[in-house]
Amino acid sequence: MIRMLLRVLGHRYARPVRRTVALMTATAVVEGLSYALLVPVLRALFGGDPGAARPWLIAFGAAVAGYAALRYASDLSGFRVGTTLLRGTYHRLGDHLARLPIGWYGPGRVGEVSLLASRGVLQAVSVLAHVLAPYISAAVTPLTIVAVMLAVTWQLGLAALLAVPVVAAVQLWTGRATAAADAERHHRDQRAAGRVIEYLQAQPVLRAGGRTAERFGLLDDSLRELQRASRRSALSALPGVLGLSLTVQALFTALLVLGANLALGGGIGPAELLASLVLATRCADPLLSLGDIGGQLRGARAELAKLDDLLSTPPLPEPRSPITPATHDLRFDAVTFRHGDHTVVDNLSLTIPEGRRLAVVGPSGAGKSTLLQLLARFHDVDAGAVRIGGTDVRDIDTRELMSRIAIVFQDVYLFDGTIEDNLRLGRPGATDAEVRAAATAARLDEVIERLPDGWATPVGEGGALLSGGERQRVSIARALLKDAPVVLLDEVTSALDPVNEAAVHEGIERLMAGRTVVMVAHRLRTVRGADRIAFLDGGRIVEEGTHDELLHRGGRYAAFWDISMAPAGNA
Repeated sequence: MIRMLLRVLGHRYARPVRRTVALMTATAVVEGLSYALLVPVLRALFGGDPGAARPWLIAFGAAVAGYAALRYASDLSGFRVGTTLLRGTYHRLGDHLARLPIGWYGPGRVGEVSLLASRGVLQAVSVLAHVLAPYISAAVTPLTIVAVMLAVTWQLGLAALLAVPVVAAVQLWTGRATAAADAERHHRDQRAAGRVIEYLQAQPVLRAGGRTAERFGLLDDSLRELQRASRRSALSALPGVLGLSLTVQALFTALLVLGANLALGGGIGPAELLASLVLATRCADPLLSLGDIGGQLRGARAELAKLDDLLSTPPLPEPRSPITPATHDLRFDAVTFRHGDHTVVDNLSLTIPEGRRLAVVGPSGAGKSTLLQLLARFHDVDAGAVRIGGTDVRDIDTRELMSRIAIVFQDVYLFDGTIEDNLRLGRPGATDAEVRAAATAARLDEVIERLPDGWATPVGEGGALLSGGERQRVSIARALLKDAPVVLLDEVTSALDPVNEAAVHEGIERLMAGRTVVMVAHRLRTVRGADRIAFLDGGRIVEEGTHDELLHRGGRYAAFWDISMAPAGNA
């Protein structure tokens, strides 16, 4: 388990972890050896001069004090290393999640990652702080005591030594018996977490349908399955816990009977018998705790295995010799991209000269937004190449690539901070004057003026305290502040009221000025100013040209235009 822990955490933590484990092991050994001093104490007490026990009692007290100091040092080391590893694990997990392809974040991933990043990481890393020391003590201290018993009374020591594989076999059987039930419970736990998130996200739909008084069936089913899985997990562990307890008690009774026979037969003296029984009692206590500690270790091991699997998921590879593009023209060279068994983009070739604007239109599912994601390298293509300035995006360092691209999505997500905090994400080192200028250009200043706390107004989780139009203005101001030469727009006005739509359009025009732009448009009114329009269907370009050329052709684009204009009376 320590090897898996180091694999998850990274080997730069190997030295403090091994040092802590060594300290915990030394503490357990000293605890076992300290009990050896009970033998001369009891011999003196049962002998003709009880006062001779005084030096041995002092030595025993010193040994106990030494054990207490070691225990304090090992526990403190465990807490310190555990805290350091917890921070390091969160950093490593966050860095890795940020490098995984967007396609990895499929259905069910939110609940899985949420559990893993909260309870999973805590449970896995807390092994060093809370579980490892008791486990090492429960395993090493009895073995040390057995060695002491061999030195004091070899018959009882040999009997105790023969009992070691019996206890180990029961513990191993317990772990195997509960593995399947524990795995099912973890799986049900993830599903339940996903359903809770789904239930929260579905509140607007449920309330709009007048179903707030009803129970959410999918969530209830998931929670019932989790309850049943938890019950099966507890029941599957019960035979092992009882079996371990009965085994330890039976072995202790056998040692008691054997010791009594040896004493009655004159094989050992009463002092040796009493010392051996005291030592056997000290063996039994930690062994009885192995059942509970073993369950905690199995839970931590399961979380570590999931962390290991996640961190082993290959991220998008970084180039060994990064290339920095000199220009910002965009090109798709025979690009094919598949999502599972579905081909989203099929052998597509397209060129956008530097400083020009391309509008991508087409029916839902045609692959429009995927083109933007491929340009930003949220995915890697399956065939062909996506190029910026003639350079394959896979040959550009990720930080360099993202510094050259500003993206404005249709659904804007804002972090739970102030408006200024979210705006500065575009360029953290920007001056106050640059931040204010970007806000003015996006007409965000109008929003800030009417908010009670101005720039310090909290936006809430996801930007929930702002309207859709206000969130879009923050997003555009952030992109303006970034001042990237390539702009990607995923229809940003499709759900806005006329006032916000006009403000957002004004901000977008300022954002696009002088930059290479690819815009995905669902409202065809927004594409007339594009230098070129590409009509996608089934991941292929079926028409390409200017707005007037495509209307004149009377093809798919013209039909889409007529449908789009019909509600306004322009069909």
